[in-house]
Amino acid sequence: MAVFSLSNRAFRPGRALLVAGGAAALALAGAGLYAQIEGDRGIPPIASTGDFEISGVEVNATGESAEAARAAGWREAQRKAWEQLWAKNGLGGGSAPALDAGTLDGMVSAIVVENEQIGPHRYIATLGVIFDRARTGGYLGMQGQVARSAPMLVIPLLYQGGVGSVFETRTPWQKAWAEFRTGESVIDYVRPTGAGADSLLLTEGQVTRRSRNWWRMILDEFGAADVVIPIARLQREFPGGPVHGRFSARYGPDNRFLGSFEMTAANEDKLPAMLAEAVKRIDGLYAAALAAGKLAPDPTLLVQPEIDPRLVDEVLARSGPVAGAPVASSEQAPVAAPTAAPQAQTYTVQFVTPDAAALDAGLSAVRSVPGVQGATVTSLAIGGMSVMRTTYAGELEALAGALRAQGWKVTQGAGAIVIRK
Repeated sequence: MAVFSLSNRAFRPGRALLVAGGAAALALAGAGLYAQIEGDRGIPPIASTGDFEISGVEVNATGESAEAARAAGWREAQRKAWEQLWAKNGLGGGSAPALDAGTLDGMVSAIVVENEQIGPHRYIATLGVIFDRARTGGYLGMQGQVARSAPMLVIPLLYQGGVGSVFETRTPWQKAWAEFRTGESVIDYVRPTGAGADSLLLTEGQVTRRSRNWWRMILDEFGAADVVIPIARLQREFPGGPVHGRFSARYGPDNRFLGSFEMTAANEDKLPAMLAEAVKRIDGLYAAALAAGKLAPDPTLLVQPEIDPRLVDEVLARSGPVAGAPVASSEQAPVAAPTAAPQAQTYTVQFVTPDAAALDAGLSAVRSVPGVQGATVTSLAIGGMSVMRTTYAGELEALAGALRAQGWKVTQGAGAIVIRK
């Protein structure tokens, strides 16, 4: 072992720090840097159908061989799962009707192996059984379609270690929602994968944002009508020990509270099962809210406002007699013939958006101009120049003049204008 003496040399902290800093820089240069949206962040959700699923079915079967024991275990799992499915969804009550093995084979679409131990003549396992809805619904007495909610964007927010995250990293809470089979739920969940720009758009900060313009753009991006925010808070007593979870169901751009509950997992190995059960309970809270009429889409998120027919009648009454209507009197002053309404045209409006407030101000200014029938952001660049597509009943010069009257600096081009404050 080499021993270095500093007795005859002055220690220079600056040199030591320089060497350490240079080593760290070389290490970073060799490791490579990832952009904020790169890396393994998202967990694609499983394909959800309307099939029925019974999980956690425990079997213990024997046979002449390992294959025979496994086949016997699967048949036992199908029978037990059918009894549980009947107790859960059967409309006739009582015990499940006895079905032969061939009928059960035709009703089951898949077997999910959760855990299994295979021996030469024995099979011990925990299985999940998925029943085809079309072939099973008749035995359960179900007819017709079940009414579902409007499409709801899911933002699974997890707090652990004092940090809140959605898609910034892969989390067990996101994984539990990705593995949840939404086909049996009355809520039409829209589950993002978390890849690409999802980690930038759907964050903890977005949950507390109140801007309807921001929410409209995000919901349009994912094809949803409103948002649900299931929140999980995990606290560990010590590494490898019990995990306490507090879960709450929230919804809407105002982050409204629906309900909450607490659960505890004995250790880290039991955490996935606890989170899967928590997802089902939160889904029950959302289903109850839908039945109570609380989960209707927020009307302030509608891009096109509804037109009151009474206002239309008032406008028509003020515009004078319509064609074919009797003339009141020849002594009345002549009324000028109505001119044809200008044709609506589409223009491009560019505006500087250093922050969310500037985005809201630009959209509000354009939409408040009389004659504007719609204004939709087609390119969002916070910190740069955003673009909106505007439908206006009039000429571009009139639109530019109306914005100048509001205090905007307008630069006009061919079919487009640039506005600045």
